[in-house]
This record gives sequence, structure tokens and C-alpha cells, in this order.
Amino acid sequence: MEALLQNQVIEAISVALGKVKESGELSIATIPSIFVEPPKRPEWGDFSSNVAMTLASQVRQSPLKVAGVLATGLRAQFPELFVRVDVAPPGFLNLTLHPIRWMQVLQTIQDNGSSFGVSSIGKGKRILLEFVSANPTGPLHVGHGRGAALGQAIATLLEAVGFTVSREYYINDAGRQLQLLGRSVYARYREHCGESSTFPEDGYHGDYIKTVAESVARTHGRALLDSPSDVAETRCAQLASQILLDRIKEDLVTFGVDFETWFSETSLHSKGLIQQALDELRQKGLLTQEEGAWWFRSSQFGDEKDRVVQKQDGSYTYLAADIAYHRQKLERGFDTLINIWGADHHGYIPRMEATVQAFGYAKETLRIVLVQMVSLLRGGEKVEMSKRAGEFVTLREVLEEVGSDAAKFFFLMRRADTHLDFDLELAKQQSSDNPVYYVQYAHARLASLFRVAQERQVNLPAIQDVEQTLLVQDEELGLIKTLSQYPFVVEVSATALEPHRLTFYLQELAAQLHAYYNKNRVLPSVESVGKTGDAGRSNELESNGKASELEQEHAYECIQPALTAARLALLRQVQTVICNGLTLLGISAPEKM
Repeated sequence: MEALLQNQVIEAISVALGKVKESGELSIATIPSIFVEPPKRPEWGDFSSNVAMTLASQVRQSPLKVAGVLATGLRAQFPELFVRVDVAPPGFLNLTLHPIRWMQVLQTIQDNGSSFGVSSIGKGKRILLEFVSANPTGPLHVGHGRGAALGQAIATLLEAVGFTVSREYYINDAGRQLQLLGRSVYARYREHCGESSTFPEDGYHGDYIKTVAESVARTHGRALLDSPSDVAETRCAQLASQILLDRIKEDLVTFGVDFETWFSETSLHSKGLIQQALDELRQKGLLTQEEGAWWFRSSQFGDEKDRVVQKQDGSYTYLAADIAYHRQKLERGFDTLINIWGADHHGYIPRMEATVQAFGYAKETLRIVLVQMVSLLRGGEKVEMSKRAGEFVTLREVLEEVGSDAAKFFFLMRRADTHLDFDLELAKQQSSDNPVYYVQYAHARLASLFRVAQERQVNLPAIQDVEQTLLVQDEELGLIKTLSQYPFVVEVSATALEPHRLTFYLQELAAQLHAYYNKNRVLPSVESVGKTGDAGRSNELESNGKASELEQEHAYECIQPALTAARLALLRQVQTVICNGLTLLGISAPEKM
């Protein structure tokens, strides 16, 4: 991809630093890393850099003095790039580009199309991303949905910047929760067969348990009644977990979330992988025995205390299975392991960081993303949920009510480690209050504009074929500058594992687009003014299809063909970026709404 403007600015600063180093004007031993970003206020310029402050202590000069020297050099060496270079306390370089320079952004977007924003910074490094991993003891709920949307978006973003990502679901199909599931289903199975039963107090009470028990009865009749209760309960646990896992898989497919690998916890036991992992730790001197139990010396790697991995009776703890699982992950040769966990697992992080270090890997090999709870609202009123009592709204119900697109966008609108309020009624609204509708409508609105242009036989020109100097409005330059940020938003969203940055960006871009479109005419003809859908100046969000006073005023303004061509070329690139961003989030970019 052609070097973006940010990179050109960084290169210019680098050249200026090299010149003053060579001349001896500044006694620079090592040129520092250079970063630029948009300043907090647009009147300060297009880019700002703190390189002078970074360099000041090395050259024994004040930051303002260093910035002044660099500013002088930049003005002299790059007059064709910068229209203004300013110095601001305590030593910032504020840089303003010639407006025509921004047109390179539009050309770059056009040249790259759906690949705009894609990069190779990951250099093909392999990442194993484990997410959702809900116990197969019940349907997925909205909390699982947030983790699913987050994991899929992170995977897609990482792939977009050059990493090789494998998605994995860890099936917790062993342990006490499966035993409770078996007891719960067997009790309902007996009831279904007309037999007396005592339901376990700590069992699973949802109606789905009755549905699963009825399914078991349909396939096995009354045969399980002839088995000892412990055998029947184990069999019910196996059958029920498979039924529920199949439902989980169906829901994830509906949600557009896929996995390359489904890893069974049971396989760790059946293949002896847990004992192998503990034996290796024992050989490393990292297991100690006290009062008949074996302890992992995790405190050597930063954990607050050592942890039991094998009890006095010889049974393994949950941690032992997790140690074996992560050892198995590491043996598969991934460069980085990423786990997406519920926020209630916060205290578990040091144990797993200790695990990867115990097997000879850097702590940074493992990255954990914690996902906070979701409060489901309906028109501002909280919907109470309790999984154990069976009173919860499933992910499937949410998808059926609001659709996958709205659910994903809402799940991704906030940082993963912050609480999320999900209002079902808001997610269904077709208005500017609904953020996903607002962004998707921006794409559909442009698609409508281009359809009308074709119907009126107005050409949709390439950016190199228009008079780019006509795009001089502040709103037009603002759109272009926002477009230029897209590759960096993608890069930071991926490397920081924070897809919410991209949802923020898309909302900002959509807002700029709607404001610009409502203010400026694009097409010369007025025959379709006021018609919803394919109107050249439709304003559905504000007026339900009726032309606003502003639109009626603009309807009779003349617009020159050259300006129409330039604006169409600009808006085509806006549409491309909106489509690219939505696609990375796994959300559709509709042509019509």
C-alpha cells in the first residue's frame, strides 16, 4: 500500500533529525522513535509530535529549543509537504499539510478498495485465540454473546494486520458441573417417565433441562430406569452435554462466529495429558507435596501463593486440567495465546501466567482479555437474569429479536472490561439513536446516491479524473482526514485487542457523512427530492422521507458537473471505508435499508 500521509510526516521528521545531527546543530547520539497523531484541537494543525520533548534530555536543550530547530528544518526542507510548522509549549511540533496532499488518501483508498486498512505488521505470527468456551450445561446467554462477538472481531482484526489466527473453543465436559447436569436431567427424565424423583437443590432449574430430558426419553425410552442411578446420571450427563453443545454450535453459526478447533477437556484425562504436565513440573522442581497433596509452586512466577493441583485422594483440581491444556497449546507452536474470559476469572490470571513461565515461555506469551457482564434492558428497564434459576434470556432469543448485526455492534460498543447495558428496544429502532442503524444507514445512503446518479446518467468518476482542488470545504477535508485514520484504527484495534475503537471510529465517520450530506448538494437534478430510499437528497433519519426545509432550499441550487464529480469520488471512498470497517466487525454493509 502506498505510504500514508502519517508515514510521510514521520519520514520528514526523521530526515530533519538526520540533518541536524549531521550538522551538529543538535548533539544527537540516537534518533528516538517518532510518533505523530492528530492534535486535540483541529486549529492546531493536522499532526502533532512530541519528538522534541523525547529528545530534549539527550541533547541537553529545552524541548522548545529542540522543537524550534526541527521546525526550521522542516519548513526549509519540505515546503511542498507542510503549509505551516508551529511550535507549542512545552515542545510540541504542530504540522499542517497542504490541502492537496490529503487527496492522496482518496487515491490510496480507491487503489486498495476492500484491502484498504489491511497490513502485514503481524508477519504471519501464529496466534491461538480461545473464546466463549461456555460449559455445555445450558444455552448461551447474552454474556456469552458478548464474548463471542469480541473474539470473532479480534480474530478478524488480527488477520487483517497480518497475523495467522486459529479460533478454539474449550469444551468443559468434565468435572462437577457435568455431574450436576446429569443429576438434573435424570431427575426430570424420571418425572417424564412418571417416576418419583428428588431434584438436586444445586442443580440446573431451567425449562431447557425438561426439554433435554424429554429428548433423552424419546431416544432411550425407559431404559435408563433399569440402570443404577449413578450410571444413569453419568449417561444423562453425556447425552445432555452433547445436545446442549449442538445447540451452542447452532447459535454460534447463526451469530456468524466460527471455530477451527473444538477442544474437549475430557481428552486431557483420557490421554493422560494432565499427569504428563504434572510430571514435567515435578521434574522441574515446581511441584511440592504437603500432607499428601501436590502443590504447584506458582508463587515463584508472581502468583500470590502456591496452588493445589492434585488432592490427597489423587483427584485433580480444575487448575491441573488448565495447566495441561495450556501446556498442550504451547506444544502446538503458537507464538501467542489469547484467552477471552469472564471478568470473574480475574484472580485466575496469575496462575496461568505462572503456568506458561513454568514451561519455559515468557509471561507475555499469554494475553488475557476480561469481559464484563451485560445488563439486558428493555426500554430502559432492566431484564432480570439468573442462570441457576433458569430465568435468563438466551443469545438465541436476542438474535431472533434484534438480529446478528445489531447484537454484534452493541456487544462491541464498549471496552470489554467495562459493564455493558444492552437495550433491546434501542437495538431495533430505525433512527439516529441506534448506533448500528446510524452506521449502516450511512452506507446504504451512499449506495442510494450512486444508484440515483446512474439512473440520471451521471458518471461515477475515478478520483484521478476529477478536479480534486474543488474539495475545499472544511467538512470535505474533515472527511478525508478521518478516512486517513482508518488503517491506524484497525492496527491499534487489533494489537490492543480492542474492537470498540473501530465501532467508535465508524460512528464518528457516519456522523461526519450525514452532516456533510445534509448540508451539501451532490447531484444536479432535483426530480427525486423528498423521496425516501433513492432520493438524491433524502433525509430519512430526521424527517421520515419528507424533504426538510434545508433540502428544499438546496434543491434549487445549481451545482457544476465538475463539483458533482469530485463529491461523488469523495463519497465513494467514504462508502468503501464504512464497508471495510463493518466487514471487519462481522456486520453487513447493506445497499438498502
